[in-house]
Amino acid sequence: MTLSRSPRFYPIAEPEIGKLEERYVLDAVRSGWVSSLGEYVTRFESEFARYCETSEGISTCNGTAALHLALASLGIGPGDEVIVPTLTFVASASAVLYAGATPVFADADETTWCVSAESIAAAISNRTRAVIVVHLYGQPADMDPILELCSRRGIVVIEDAAEAHGALYKGRKVGSLGKIGAFSFYGNKIITTGEGGMLTTSDHDLAERARFLRDHAMSPSERYVHPEIGYNYRLTNIQAALGLAQLTRIEDFMERRRKVMRWYREALAHRRELILNPELPWSRSSNWMVSALFPPSLNSDAVAQRLRQLGVDTRPFFRPMHLLPPFHRRKAGRKRHFPVAEDLARRGFNLPTAGKLAQKDIRYIAKAVERVLDEHLGKPRETVAV
Repeated sequence: MTLSRSPRFYPIAEPEIGKLEERYVLDAVRSGWVSSLGEYVTRFESEFARYCETSEGISTCNGTAALHLALASLGIGPGDEVIVPTLTFVASASAVLYAGATPVFADADETTWCVSAESIAAAISNRTRAVIVVHLYGQPADMDPILELCSRRGIVVIEDAAEAHGALYKGRKVGSLGKIGAFSFYGNKIITTGEGGMLTTSDHDLAERARFLRDHAMSPSERYVHPEIGYNYRLTNIQAALGLAQLTRIEDFMERRRKVMRWYREALAHRRELILNPELPWSRSSNWMVSALFPPSLNSDAVAQRLRQLGVDTRPFFRPMHLLPPFHRRKAGRKRHFPVAEDLARRGFNLPTAGKLAQKDIRYIAKAVERVLDEHLGKPRETVAV
């Protein structure tokens, strides 16, 4: 296979900002309501809740704040344990520490790459108050067994759906399955507000509690009276304007990501040593990231460097939480070895996934991946021009 260097560089993700976004943001700026008060905040909260099939949406300044606010609103704090997948972005576990609780880690499932009811059951103690279920890289966890287990044990289920906007579990939207869901609108997400987040729930009292704490715990009846310590976790009207415009296009964004995922599968189907994202029959992934497991014999740093030489950006899988110094030092959790998560993290790469990629772009990226595989597996090859 002859492969010349791409005329362009393919980043992992690219936001898609169009004319509608420009119009809404400019309208918010011209209105003078540029901070956390303004019609775009309430419209975005309402429309996103409706999209997620919940009755309540509570916007926040970012996804990490959303997770912390969920825990605080549920009254989770010192002395409590919260089960968290060890294979996740650090915010899932950090938010537990913000609340003063203890994160207890659970291994990934080989099929979904998410936590399972079995891995959660192994981590439960008499101090367990909640489970944060992460829909990793857009693939929903197998929720029914998790919900049944947690309901039986009196444990609250929080969905970390930061990577899974619009994903479906048995026809139901993620973010509506547990007690409360948390989303991120960072620049690399399905839809973006630059920075921003959202809580979704159908529990009105819980939503009101979250709104109260989000705004400095200010009394709704007496200005500048704060009966508790709260937080400044508000989203701005400008950010909400951007998010509302993005939300009107979310199904188009997702359809194009499904095409990108399909093109990758077609282009790499013959490479049996490469495993792409799971998508189970009962789910629809958001395809936030095209993820690939490379053979364990490959050097991950060398793979990333070589692909970058060929114009292809990559990211490794998240480093398991139990291996990170802040959690290792605190001895968070009870187990020190999680074989499935460690294997996935060692072998996993994320590939460019922007919806604006064309099929010819995916063909080039796939050929670059094949070239790197062949080089590192010692297969015969032609000279590669870079």
